[in-house]
Amino acid sequence: MTGSATPSPPINVVIADDQAAVREPLAMVLALAGDISVVATATNGREVLDIVAEKPVDVVLMDLRMPEMDGTEATRRLGEAHPDVAVVVLTTFADDDSIMTALAAGARGYLTKNAGREDIARAIRAAAAGQSVLDHEVRNRLLAAVTGAQRSTPREPLPADLTPREREVLALIGEGLPNRAIAERLFISEATVKTHINNLFAKAGIRDRADAVRRAIAAGLA
Repeated sequence: MTGSATPSPPINVVIADDQAAVREPLAMVLALAGDISVVATATNGREVLDIVAEKPVDVVLMDLRMPEMDGTEATRRLGEAHPDVAVVVLTTFADDDSIMTALAAGARGYLTKNAGREDIARAIRAAAAGQSVLDHEVRNRLLAAVTGAQRSTPREPLPADLTPREREVLALIGEGLPNRAIAERLFISEATVKTHINNLFAKAGIRDRADAVRRAIAAGLA
């Protein structure tokens, strides 16, 4: 007698958007995915924090421009209080400042509202698995920002004293991977990843994760 495999639990998702015309249809569409459960919706970042404090949540699908507390601040606070909860930005804004500030705040994915249902579901699954997804428009903007910076300023090489492992970690940050996924890729602990990140940030004068992505791309590592 063969036993059937135990199905994986669904990915618990919160949708945060101040427009009901976005929240409600999106919740209905994601419910069709089968492996995604929309456990709540929120109209601002403060509501997101309250929901996550009370319910098990894996991923927050986060708009950026919301009243009371915007998506960037909510993402930053989630990272501090609930680091296991992944944030995927879903917004109409794809300007350089919005992208950079959201990534710096800890967003694991960034999609525009032009994304289709499958793209959104794929980004949620990736975020829940510790991976990062940037849609083509966002990645192109990020590359363009780096290329523009290279044209206007001399290219800044990475410090010679970066170890091979630190370069590997920087390359994986450039690919958009969070610490957990980097640890799995390199077969090391998350604590070791954090040590490497602290060291390479100090050596290279890197300010934050968004700056690390730019430096990795500029150095040809990503």
